[in-house]
Amino acid sequence: MSVLDGTVAEMAAALRAKAISSVELTRALLARVDTAQPALNAFITIDAEGALAQAAAADAALADGHAPALAGVPIAHKDVLMTAGLRTTCGSRMLADYIAPYDAHVVSKLRDAGTVLVGKTNMDEFAMGSSNESSYFGPVRNPWNADHVPGGSSGGSAAAVAARLVPAASGTDTGGSIRQPASFTGICGLKPTYGRCSRYGLVAYASSLDTPGVFARTAQDCGLILNAMAGHDPRDATSLPRPREDCTRDLAQPLAGLRIGLPRQYFGDGVDADVARAIEAALDEYRAQGAVTVAVDLPNVGLSVAVYYVLAPAEASSNLSRFDGVRYGHRAAHYTDLVDMYKKSRAEGFGAEVKRRILTGTYVLSHGYYDAYYLKAQKVRRLIADDFARAYAQCDVLMGPVTPRTAYRLGENADDPVQMYLGDIFTIAGNLTGTPGISIPCGFDRQGLPIGLLIQGPALTEARLLNVAHRFQQATDWHARVPGEAR
Repeated sequence: MSVLDGTVAEMAAALRAKAISSVELTRALLARVDTAQPALNAFITIDAEGALAQAAAADAALADGHAPALAGVPIAHKDVLMTAGLRTTCGSRMLADYIAPYDAHVVSKLRDAGTVLVGKTNMDEFAMGSSNESSYFGPVRNPWNADHVPGGSSGGSAAAVAARLVPAASGTDTGGSIRQPASFTGICGLKPTYGRCSRYGLVAYASSLDTPGVFARTAQDCGLILNAMAGHDPRDATSLPRPREDCTRDLAQPLAGLRIGLPRQYFGDGVDADVARAIEAALDEYRAQGAVTVAVDLPNVGLSVAVYYVLAPAEASSNLSRFDGVRYGHRAAHYTDLVDMYKKSRAEGFGAEVKRRILTGTYVLSHGYYDAYYLKAQKVRRLIADDFARAYAQCDVLMGPVTPRTAYRLGENADDPVQMYLGDIFTIAGNLTGTPGISIPCGFDRQGLPIGLLIQGPALTEARLLNVAHRFQQATDWHARVPGEAR
């Protein structure tokens, strides 16, 4: 196998062994990006000059023996994370020409680890969407079938990793925006515990839900990237003050005695037959490795989507009020007074999905509706968290499908946003509770589209989740499948 198709761990080892230089590796992957970009539209900004300069610096560090762990490994960042000197657009006309003045915390941590930034990936506008069709820069396409969506909002990052353009990429997850596109594109997507990775420099959508995370092809790679990007940040009040932790420490631990909780609500009507069969086959593999399955109940999890679409738009309404055409971002060319400038700048700068969520959020926060909607949603959020706490008292991890179905066709849900929202029914609770989850590939449907297995755990159990995912990948090869190959 070519080093270009290697994992993060394999590329890092090849670079240290001098089997290839970072400049050679980066140049070759940039050529892949250029070739794939017209078909996939996975990137918004490609920084070839900057990437090659970083690669040369990594080679110098490798030569003198003082290189950090991931020195020379090319990656990409979702375009919602600030990157000093590069455009940070959030997939929106509002920020189409905005140059970030500083790095997000997770970006700077990965720079310190020696990674090489190839470019910024396409995304649903301001991370609002589940299909990556709402980007001002056009939709991203699924590498497995270009007529289908890659999932969202981090679809560009997912497509780039799935198409072997980079071995890993950052993403953000507010209601499933890492795990769902990972499932749709046949790769691994890890949403860490809320607060493990700083939100400093992440352009906010919903501040109590947004979580930076990672896409990669293996659970091991997810752990390596998470080790580099996690850590306390005093600039973020929600960042957890915890000592450094190696989340790959338990990868090889056997699974004998592992208790897997199977929520009744994850296996009912509405789940596609192909998805259900793939999940059951994955559970059989875990049972073969000594794990036991336990039925659990999450009686309020069915309310997750309704709760999310009250709370997230409410927070978005507040967060996006800063984009007013005055300080930065798009400003209308013609207006009569200040109020007219506000109105026209926001009307022109925001797309339909963002406007829809701002209007919803403003409504639920308005006088007379705050108690009826926002406050009630917060109370139900607590009930959902209590359900998960009771479930974890009976099991070590929860498993089920990531989504009820595989990737749908571009435009299929364009006139039915509610149907698109319901695709996050199994992932949203992880954001409402702040707990970690990972999607790993576990099969394909009859159309040849990937299927993901969702593994969830209590807060700060990333090492356990990565162990459970890694052991499955040691026994199967779903994660090694490449778009275009026979399945």
